[in-house]
Amino acid sequence: MDQTRRNLLQTGAASGLLWALPQAGLAAADAPVSMTAQVANLQLAPPNYAKTEVWGYDGRMPGTTIRVGQGDRVKRRFVNELPQASSVHWHGIRIDNAMDGVAGFTQDAVPVGGFFDYDFVVPDAGTYWFHAHNRSVEQVARGLYGALIVEEPTAPDVDRDEVLVLDDWWLDPKTAQIYTDFDSPHSRSHAGRIGNFVATNGKFGQTMDVKQNQRLRLRLINAANARIFELDLEGLQGWVMAYDGMPLAVPEKIDGRFVLAPAQRVDLFVDVTAEEGQTAHLLRLDDGKSVSQAAFQVMGVAASTRRAAPVALPANPNMEITGLENARQFNLVMEGGAMGRLDTAILNGERRSFEQLIAANEYWAFNGVVGLTDAPLARMSRGETAQLQIYNDTSYPHAMHLHGMHFREIKPDGSQGPLRDTLLMVGGETRTIAFVADNPGKWLFHCHMLSHAASGMMTWVDVA
Repeated sequence: MDQTRRNLLQTGAASGLLWALPQAGLAAADAPVSMTAQVANLQLAPPNYAKTEVWGYDGRMPGTTIRVGQGDRVKRRFVNELPQASSVHWHGIRIDNAMDGVAGFTQDAVPVGGFFDYDFVVPDAGTYWFHAHNRSVEQVARGLYGALIVEEPTAPDVDRDEVLVLDDWWLDPKTAQIYTDFDSPHSRSHAGRIGNFVATNGKFGQTMDVKQNQRLRLRLINAANARIFELDLEGLQGWVMAYDGMPLAVPEKIDGRFVLAPAQRVDLFVDVTAEEGQTAHLLRLDDGKSVSQAAFQVMGVAASTRRAAPVALPANPNMEITGLENARQFNLVMEGGAMGRLDTAILNGERRSFEQLIAANEYWAFNGVVGLTDAPLARMSRGETAQLQIYNDTSYPHAMHLHGMHFREIKPDGSQGPLRDTLLMVGGETRTIAFVADNPGKWLFHCHMLSHAASGMMTWVDVA
């Protein structure tokens, strides 16, 4: 990982006439569907406010939901009409490394006016998403994301399937425009860029009509830069069916609040228990108060009685975590941030004091190093099992995301938690995860509080 690559990740600098060259012999029948990143003005805030300038795929925010079947091939031509270079990361998909979309790492950022063809197969059913992965702290905050839904071969027993993308926005309350201080030292050194306006599917006051005793599949995606959503149900009885796209062997009945960290997803089956004429809610805990994140107006009765509890969704293939008895052992210590104990760290190959790191607007380190290094955190042969112990020696929570593979937490008693691709860790915690290195390539492992990733919390694993 030379300095040029690191600069690409941080600044979005890119070159490459490669992206402007057409692919010879591309038949019309095989041509990918176009998705264009462009500037748009949308009614994000309530109607009495001005429209907000956002960056969206095809001028939409979120981008148009992509729905495909398990095992299908996805072909998208990403066209960049933004004022910055960009790329697309397909979050949570066990994808070919060349298609992972990390600018400066797995591909060059696509320059202004250029394009890149993404072409990959989706092996796993579940709820995934796509988002910009060049200057992510800015481009995701401006709206460059959308849902990627991979449907099971046999449809589950639900009446409706709804995608709810949760996000917050840092808006000027006078103009309804996005604050553009994306490199704010406070955001980078504290909890991250947390907005003052919360939306669902890019809308204020998201509502939908439902019927009593309907069963809904709610696919929740946290697309926020740093906000951790603490959620609850009112007038709905629910079960967690999957985390981060991966089905649970036994659905978990929801009894109280549940948490969705940045980049995490959860699939819920919910039965509408509210009476006709009432309103059910997906609630959000906000400053100690419960407020509606999405409202469900009960406009009729679908059935006189409720269904039985749901059965589990079918498991995705080849997802067992085996070989723990001979697993390679690795360690990761998170350090830095405000109120942290980081005294010195390596930045650009030189040891710097924390005061010097502050002057460079860099605040976080993994194992004493700020940002990507030439050597990976772990170098593994294909098929090896890794066990990674992570210690959060900071005062803040971090949502750690592994590209290209899924992992399970290994509990102190030796039991395994659910499959995930993003793990929320609070300050002072030590957690252990395990994964099988079954996908060759160079894979990022970073904090998905995007200001933290931009200011040091990024490493990688190499699967030969």
